[in-house]
Amino acid sequence: MKLLSVVLLLLPLSLCLAEVVNDFTQSCPGFFATPNDVVSPPTGFTGDRFKRICQTLKNEAEFATFYDTTYRIPIYSAYSFTGLKKCVRTDKWYIEPQLENGKLGPNMDTESAVRKEVVDIVNQSVNADYARSRYDRGHLAPVFHAASQSCSDATFTLTNAAPQNPSFNSGKWRRTEKDMANVLNTDCINVGLRAFVVTGVVPGPDTLKNESRVRIPSHFWTAFCCLDNNNISKHSGAYIGENDHDRPVYPRSVKDMDIELTELYSKQFHNIPGFRFTLFSGKCYTETEPMEKQLVVKSAKPVNQSNIEL
Repeated sequence: MKLLSVVLLLLPLSLCLAEVVNDFTQSCPGFFATPNDVVSPPTGFTGDRFKRICQTLKNEAEFATFYDTTYRIPIYSAYSFTGLKKCVRTDKWYIEPQLENGKLGPNMDTESAVRKEVVDIVNQSVNADYARSRYDRGHLAPVFHAASQSCSDATFTLTNAAPQNPSFNSGKWRRTEKDMANVLNTDCINVGLRAFVVTGVVPGPDTLKNESRVRIPSHFWTAFCCLDNNNISKHSGAYIGENDHDRPVYPRSVKDMDIELTELYSKQFHNIPGFRFTLFSGKCYTETEPMEKQLVVKSAKPVNQSNIEL
């Protein structure tokens, strides 16, 4: 194993406790792929509206989130995938105290607890935004992929959630999460590779309940990169679907997804000069078999390759 991988494994937990951080590569690098020995979070966004969060619960960082405080939704969450665990879903939702006051503690907390310290919660969504909205609080880092019960609990923070069509959430997107888990287990974990996942959204033009607080995503997407012990990318892939009940989810190569997301984000963030989005800093492009073929093999149900719906 290359030295960088060893260093990341040995990083003391204290380096990962600050929730809102300036640099993922310094604060919680273990949730990002390291192709060619380089910690590689997605790139492209600049500006004070975007915040980096090492998602911490009970003094342990569980995954990372890049958050838009203007649209009050996460742009992406990143995590390492180590296999499927039997975790119990919680009904307790958290928010991020340091988005409202940087002097508050490092752990995510309930909205009621944060309101004891902060009167107005303005930089993130709250439960009332979703009430009677007809949209789910859609996880980016999903419960289904959580590495432990504590990690599963930590995914229930509103900074890891974006408005998701309920039929899409419980139908095609859930199947996408399961199909990707099958690919990661079979083609990465079971053959000794380390798997890293980034899941995100593209903000759309509409807001929850036609209010100005929370943007509804036009698309949900997810991508993975699997590395060997020398930090060489051996397997990668991606999926993207429109946030609608009857729209398909399509497989993509990571390279094609970088191009597509650059185009989609450029329409929404047209004021960022020279914008270019990359999932893994452009370092996880691999020549693997077509994702369509993999899904036919890995899916529990047959897939029509002419119209893949997950």
